[in-house]
Amino acid sequence: MQTRVKTPLEIEAMRVSGKMLATVLQTLKPLVQPGITTKELADRAASELKSLGGQPVFKGYQGFPDVICISVNDEVVHGIPSDRQLKEGDIVGLDFGVIYKGMITDSAISVIAGKPLKASHKKLLEVTKQAMEAGIGVVRDGVRVGDIGYAVEQILGAQRYGIVRDLVGHGVGHQLHEDPNIPNYGRQHTGPWLQAGMTIAIEPMATLGTDRVYIADDDWTVLTHDGSRSAHFEHTVLITEDGAEILTQL
Repeated sequence: MQTRVKTPLEIEAMRVSGKMLATVLQTLKPLVQPGITTKELADRAASELKSLGGQPVFKGYQGFPDVICISVNDEVVHGIPSDRQLKEGDIVGLDFGVIYKGMITDSAISVIAGKPLKASHKKLLEVTKQAMEAGIGVVRDGVRVGDIGYAVEQILGAQRYGIVRDLVGHGVGHQLHEDPNIPNYGRQHTGPWLQAGMTIAIEPMATLGTDRVYIADDDWTVLTHDGSRSAHFEHTVLITEDGAEILTQL
């Protein structure tokens, strides 16, 4: 479905949903340490969200088996929580979605377990987050999808990172994925127009190598073709007359 302008009540529900989501991610962040399993992190996410009064979006979505996607190193997105123990220096992507009063928010962060193995790993996270912020920075009433993609691409391209093209941002709110798609590359002044009151998810995914990815045998986990490490950051934002309100931050 096409994303549409949300009503004041819908926006308020998304604000609450987004705060719950941000609270869960901030709770998980310091727990991302060597020795913990990704399933333990997922179980903590589930219990924390339940205590806040929200519902997880991902569990059961097209058959996904858990409440959160946890992707490690060369896993770009959609990693399934398991008994895998994190190791020192692992890059861990936490992608979470929350529904409250029928309205959905979606957000992701990447965290290093313990200390980074290389300075380039830490920089990858910093720059990918900067790229998300650059995309958010151009959002306002009348922005076009290509403007957002261009802003993201300028940051990632300057570092010669692989910009994953098979995975994109999107409209969000009534459904987890609404049109239009919002790629992390583009040309200015092109693509669909967006207007105040719409809600979108901006989510750059970058790698230290190729932009090419493949899906694992579990039919979910998306990995880099060359085994290079990746990072993923995402916020759900409300488009306003003169900017953007980030709904998934505290």
